[in-house]
Amino acid sequence: MNQDLRRKLDRITDILWAGGVTNPVTYIEQISYLIYLKLLDEEESSRELKIRLTGNEKNGNNTLLFPKQAERYRWIKWRFKSGPDLRDFVRDEVFPYMASLVKEEPQIAEYFRDAVLEITDPNVLKQVVDEIDSIQFAKLGADIKGDIFEYLLTHLGQSALNGQFRTPRQIRAMMVELLDPDLGDTIYDPACGTGGFLIDSVEYILAKYSAEPQEVPIYGEEWLEKREQELDEAKKEIPALQTYRKGRGEKILDWGLLEQSIYGMDVSRQMMRIAVMNLVLHGIRKANVKRANSLSDMGGLSEDDLNRRYKIILSNPPFAGTLPKESIRKDLPTNSKKSELLFLGIMMEALAPGGQCAVVVPEGLLFGSTSAHVELRRKLVEDYDLLAVISLPAGVFKPYAGVKTGVLVFRRPSMNTKKNKKTKEKEKVWFYEVHADGYDPDKIQGGGRPETPERNDIPDLLTQWRNYKKSGFKEPPGVEAGTMLPSESVEPSCWWTTIRTVVANDYNLAAGRYKPQIAEKAPDEDPKELIKDTLALEREIAHGLEKLLRELDKVE
Repeated sequence: MNQDLRRKLDRITDILWAGGVTNPVTYIEQISYLIYLKLLDEEESSRELKIRLTGNEKNGNNTLLFPKQAERYRWIKWRFKSGPDLRDFVRDEVFPYMASLVKEEPQIAEYFRDAVLEITDPNVLKQVVDEIDSIQFAKLGADIKGDIFEYLLTHLGQSALNGQFRTPRQIRAMMVELLDPDLGDTIYDPACGTGGFLIDSVEYILAKYSAEPQEVPIYGEEWLEKREQELDEAKKEIPALQTYRKGRGEKILDWGLLEQSIYGMDVSRQMMRIAVMNLVLHGIRKANVKRANSLSDMGGLSEDDLNRRYKIILSNPPFAGTLPKESIRKDLPTNSKKSELLFLGIMMEALAPGGQCAVVVPEGLLFGSTSAHVELRRKLVEDYDLLAVISLPAGVFKPYAGVKTGVLVFRRPSMNTKKNKKTKEKEKVWFYEVHADGYDPDKIQGGGRPETPERNDIPDLLTQWRNYKKSGFKEPPGVEAGTMLPSESVEPSCWWTTIRTVVANDYNLAAGRYKPQIAEKAPDEDPKELIKDTLALEREIAHGLEKLLRELDKVE
């Protein structure tokens, strides 16, 4: 994304902020409405051109969004309005028209359902419309359009809504790479927020199907520009630099297959809209993202939603909160009312045979002693393939939350895979302790944590994971739990234990429970000399006490 485009986005931010739109979520939502209207206008121009070239108005993608009687709702028709006339027309006519397209364009109608224009100052609205009008989205690649929205989302920081917070890119990128999604895999996030995991999965697949994928630092291309370095130079200087790949995906022959494989839900309509716009700007126009409460029987889930199974599930669901028992879905493998247990239960249930899940959980879920905690962990350990437990640093979600978290990575066994108890107990669980994630764990600057690219364990974790995967997840890296390491050993970053040991520990999955210990270093001094010194010290103490006793006798 070039500097000119970045300056335009900064101007929009400044205009809205000065105009009183200061809530970051509202700010993103309002911009999303206007960008979507501009994109629809550009799409209409493309369809008009196809009709002129083919003479066919009935072909699916050639059907006009704004037939003659509705042309006045097109961006190009009202963008020159100003003052209250502009505000009132957009608010009272354009938004309702878009929400009315239930039969013709159900996704557009759903997007604008209950939409409210909250830019009340006509002059502010006019300035924002003019800035957006100057961006020709049709001439930008999907990667640039995606970068636009990611740049806007930085104004959310890691904060979001209702106790949710955005998962940092370095953690999202790590989790996506762990699961290695591919074209045709159904990908699901039951608490998708702004769509970060879905977007990162799409980008990962696009890079896989690109002739020349581009490697990018997790801090963005601007980070390299500021350092005046090429990526190879930065990687040579900083071996621990974490990167991810981007690409155009030109080798994908069926784009519809990719679009139809993306599924997301969020209880917040604002978050749903932001996620949809995020996906649209990344080229995914027909993703299956909807507003629904995935925990509840009364949360807007269809029968298809309840019965669908997914190959890839990635999520960082909200941890706080409980649901009334009457509202909770009856098909979940837990009777708890706690949201973190319910979300884990949803993901276990929603996995297809052979499917994989990576989910952020509060560390308390890993060792909680309530019957609900223990029972859900028992089902996870005994009925699924628990591949890894990754301990994350306490500061990952600062400044918005200091809760200690981990990542569970597990797989649902294939339908024809049946293991006896003895075989299952011999299976291994891998633990990795991430001490550093590329950002300072303690400092907060400018609303976020400062970059520390030289301190990041995630690249090593991914290297170790690839070796683990090559063994068919049979030989986890590191040493066995309970091993006493020599005193000169470096503190281990990873280790493993057997299912039998986990069962014996009441299904406790806290990484620290099984961490190998390092023996204390033996003293360098000669033991004889130590004994002599000790005896001499004791004689000195005894002599002092005898002297004190004699003095006390004299006083008497």
